[in-house]
Amino acid sequence: MATPRTWWKKFKFVVEIDGVARAAFNKCSNIAPEVADVSYLEGGDIRPYHSPGTLTQPEVTMERGASDDFDLYNLFKNTVDVATGEGLNEPDLLFDCEVVQLDRDGSEVERWHLYDCYCRKFDSGDWDNGADEVRIEVVTIQPRYAERTPSAA
Repeated sequence: MATPRTWWKKFKFVVEIDGVARAAFNKCSNIAPEVADVSYLEGGDIRPYHSPGTLTQPEVTMERGASDDFDLYNLFKNTVDVATGEGLNEPDLLFDCEVVQLDRDGSEVERWHLYDCYCRKFDSGDWDNGADEVRIEVVTIQPRYAERTPSAA
């Protein structure tokens, strides 16, 4: 008899970023690597030849409540310093990031490794004196590539 599947919950995840002590987020966009299609049609053939092209990894956006933690802003500041020639060299800018899916009991079930990332955008969130909610900061990272692995357990 087949074993029923257990569905992973969206709300059970953690993010680990090299050099960031507290990388807790309430949202993380999807990780969606994609291979381009190379289509070639030759000499009157009506069936094109297809082969895989370049691999692209779209940016990943994460959101969390704004606080006195400057780690994410500092990642973005490193990018600004490289772009303006004011600081790090480009290879020193890159970091790895992992999005870890947890089961209901908190055990790890899968891990997405994001390699050679840089912080492309930082959004401080907006202010509103009439709101009863937390200000949300948003960080956008650009990985070079991603890899999915099952849990080690």
